[in-house]
Amino acid sequence: MKKVLLDYGDSSMPVELPDNSEIVRYGKTYTDPPEVDPYQATQKALQNPLSFPPLRELGGPNKKVVIGFPDRVKGGVHPDCHRRVAIPMIVEELLKGGTKLENISLLCCIGLHRKNTLEEWYWYLGKEIVDRFWPDRIINHDADAPDLCDFGADEMGNVVQCNRMMAEADVPIVIGHVTGNPYGGYSGGYKMIVTGLSGWQSIASHHGPGTMHRRDWMGASTASQMRRQFKSIGQAMEKAMGKKFFAVDAVLGQKSQILDVRAGELEAVEEATWPLADQRTNVHLAMKEPADILVIGLPRNFHYGPGMGSNPILMSLAIGGQLSRCWHAFREGGVIIAAAICDGWFNPLWFPSYEETYYGLQKYCTAAEFLASEDAARIVNNYDYRFQYSNNYTYHPFHAMSMISGGSAALLWTSAVFIAGAAAPGFARGMDFVPAATFEEAMERAQKIVGKKARVLCTPECFSGGVAVHLHVNT
Repeated sequence: MKKVLLDYGDSSMPVELPDNSEIVRYGKTYTDPPEVDPYQATQKALQNPLSFPPLRELGGPNKKVVIGFPDRVKGGVHPDCHRRVAIPMIVEELLKGGTKLENISLLCCIGLHRKNTLEEWYWYLGKEIVDRFWPDRIINHDADAPDLCDFGADEMGNVVQCNRMMAEADVPIVIGHVTGNPYGGYSGGYKMIVTGLSGWQSIASHHGPGTMHRRDWMGASTASQMRRQFKSIGQAMEKAMGKKFFAVDAVLGQKSQILDVRAGELEAVEEATWPLADQRTNVHLAMKEPADILVIGLPRNFHYGPGMGSNPILMSLAIGGQLSRCWHAFREGGVIIAAAICDGWFNPLWFPSYEETYYGLQKYCTAAEFLASEDAARIVNNYDYRFQYSNNYTYHPFHAMSMISGGSAALLWTSAVFIAGAAAPGFARGMDFVPAATFEEAMERAQKIVGKKARVLCTPECFSGGVAVHLHVNT
C-alpha cells in the first residue's frame, strides 16, 4: 500500500492507497517548462505586440487609459508575479508616448468576487504601484453598477455587458494569466474580460447548467461551448465599444512563475500563448486506462477564500472543477472520494448569501431545478446581498448559483461522490454527496461500486500545491 497525506481542513489526512495507484505531484509526476526573466519577457512583448502598434504609439497627452488586472484569487503575490511586473512597465511605455499619469487608471477585474481592499492590493501588487493611483484611480469593478454598459445580446444569445470606465477608455488594456482552468480551458484571453469586467446577467449566460452541465464542460477544453461563449461575448463587447482590448498575458507555471508573455489583440494573444500553456498544463500520466476512483484532498481555505473546504457549495465546486481537470484520466461512471472537513462554516463575512442559498437548494430535487426557480431568483436579487457585494467586500449572490452549477456537474458523470471525514455529514448529503466517517469506509464503499481492482488516481494537493494541471491517460 502507498501512504499519502491528503489536504484536509486545517491539516491533512493520512490514507493508504493500493500500490498501483497513480499519485500526481509536481516535481515527481510532472515539471514546468523553463521560466523566463519576467522583465525581459514583458518588455519584449510590449515592444512587439500582436496586431497592434506599441503602447507608446497608442497613448498620447489627451488619451484616457484604463488597465484592467486580475484580482487576488489567482496569479501569485511574489515580487515577480505578472501583475506586479506588468503594470509599471505598461505605465512607463504609456508615459514615453506622452500619456499623462493622471489619465491612467487601474481597474480590478473582480467579476462576482469580493472587492479587494487597499491592504490586499498592497499585498499582491506592491505599495509602490498602488500609491501611484490610490485613492481615486485604482478602482474595483462592480458587476451590479447602475452605469454598466448594456450592449444587448451577441449572436449566440448571450447577454453582453461591460464596465463603463473600461468601455469608454481611449486605450483599454487588460492583464491576464494563461493558466489551467475548468472554465473554458484557460484563464486570460477573452475569459479575462468576459468574467472580470461584465455584469452578473452576462456571467449568468455561461455560468449555469445550460453550459456547465453539457458534456463538453468536462475536460477543461478550449473547444467547449463555454469558450465559444467567452469569445462571442468578448468580440461583441469590442464591436460595441468600437475598439479592441490590448492584452498583456503571461503563461504561468506551478508557482505562478512566468513562462512566457505576449501582448496585443486578445485573439492573437490566445493563439500565441495556448501552445506553451498546453505543454505546461496537459499532463499525460503513465496510466494506460482511465481511473475508476479519483481521490482528492480539500484544505479549508483556498483560492476563493476562507471556508472553501467547509462551505458545502464551494466544496462542491472544487470537486466538480477537479473532475473536469481530470476528466481525460477518469472513466465516466467512476467514483470520487474527497477528503473535506465539510463542517458547515459558510464564512458569512465573505459569502453572506451562501447559507440561504444552501437551504433553498434543499427544497428541490435537482440543482438545475433550483437554479431555474423563483427562490433562486429572489436570493440573487436580494438587495441586502447585492448592497454588501458593492459596498462591504463580499461575494455577489449569483456567485453561489454559479458554484452550484459547477459542483452539481460532478453528479452527472459519476456513480457517487464520497466526502471522507465530513464533520457535519448533513451538509454533504445536502449537495447529493455521500458522507463517510473515514477514508477507509469511503474506499470500501467505492470499491463495492467499481470493483476491488479499481484503478485509483490521486491528486492530494491539487488545491494547495499551486497552479492546477489537466490530466490525461497516456494513450
